[in-house]
Amino acid sequence: MARPSRRSRGTITIEDVAAAAGVSAMTVSRVINGEKNVRDTTRAAVQEAIAKLNYSPNSAARSLAAGEATHIGMLYANPSDAYLSQFLVGALEGARRAGCHLVLEACESESADEQAEATRRFLTTNVEGVILPPPLSESQPVLNELEVAGIPVVTVAMGRPRTHSLNVRIDDFAAAREMTQHLLELGHRRIGFIKGHPNHVASHDRARGFRAALEEYGVDPEHAPMEQGYFTFRSGLIATERLLARREPPTAIFASNDDMAAAAVSVAHRQGLTVPGDLSIVGFDDTSPATTVWPELTTVKQPIAAMAEAALDLLLADLRLRRSGHPTEAAERVLSHSLIIRESSVPPADARRRAHARG
Repeated sequence: MARPSRRSRGTITIEDVAAAAGVSAMTVSRVINGEKNVRDTTRAAVQEAIAKLNYSPNSAARSLAAGEATHIGMLYANPSDAYLSQFLVGALEGARRAGCHLVLEACESESADEQAEATRRFLTTNVEGVILPPPLSESQPVLNELEVAGIPVVTVAMGRPRTHSLNVRIDDFAAAREMTQHLLELGHRRIGFIKGHPNHVASHDRARGFRAALEEYGVDPEHAPMEQGYFTFRSGLIATERLLARREPPTAIFASNDDMAAAAVSVAHRQGLTVPGDLSIVGFDDTSPATTVWPELTTVKQPIAAMAEAALDLLLADLRLRRSGHPTEAAERVLSHSLIIRESSVPPADARRRAHARG
C-alpha cells in the first residue's frame, strides 16, 4: 500500500524531493545540511530537484536530518477521559521535547470495518509512526492496516505484545494483586471486584491478580463477588448496584479503574452507606477522579503520562534505525506502578468493632 503524497495538500516535502531525485529522504537531508559523505552526482541531482520543486528546507527537514520523526500519529479511543487527558499530556510533552509534530485522530467505533477505514484515512496525513494507547493497541484491524502500510507502531498497555513489536506497559497482574493484598491485610474477606472491558488484556491481567491474591490468603476466588464493567462511570454504577444488592454484600470494592471506583462511591452515598466506614472502595490508575471524589480514593498509580513519553521515545529510536539502514528490534518497557493509600480504605466495620472491644 503506497503512502499518499503530501503534494496533494499543496506542500512540497522532503519526500517529494527524494522521489524526484531518485534518492532517499535521508540523502536529501545530508545534502541540505552540507554533509560530505554524498557523491557529487547525487548532490547535483538533489539540488536540481530542490530548485525544480522550489523546495524550502524548514524545521521539519532539519528534524529529519537529526534523525527525528516530523509527524508522529496517535490514534485513540478511550472510554476514560481522565486517562486520555493524562496520556495526551505525556505525548505532547514528549513531542515538544523531541521537536516533532503530534497528529491526533479519534477512532471511537468498535466496528472492525470502521476501525480499519479510520486507520486508512489517518494514513493520508503521512504520519511516519503511530502510537496506539488502549484500547486500540489491541485492535487487530488497526494493527493490520498499519502493518500493510509499513508504518512503525508502538502499542501501550498491551499485555501480550506481538512478535517484533514495540510496547509500553506496567505489570497489571502484580499491581492488582498488591491492591487486593492491601484490602486483605486490612481484614476484608468479602471483596467485590469490578472488571474492566472484556476486550482488553489489561482487564484480564487485573482480574488474575485479584484472584491470585485471594488464593494466597485462603479466600476462594470462585465465590468472590465480581461484576462486569467497561471502564466507564456508567458501567461502574451498574456493577456497584449489583454488588450491593447481593444477599451478602461486599465490605470492600476494588474497581478496575478510577472512573468506576468513583461511580461506586456515588452509589454507596446514594444508598446511605459511608465510605470507608461501611464500605471501602479502591480504584486503579490514579487519574483525576481519584482526588475529586470524597473521600479521595486509594488506588494504583499508573504512570500514564510517562508511558506516553516512553512510547514516543521507543518510536523515535525505531525510526532512527530505519533511516540509517539498521535492522530494527522488538522492545518493551515495563514502567513501575505504586499503591497510593488514601482515605477510602480502612478495616471492615466488624474488625474495627472487635478492635475497639479489645481496647
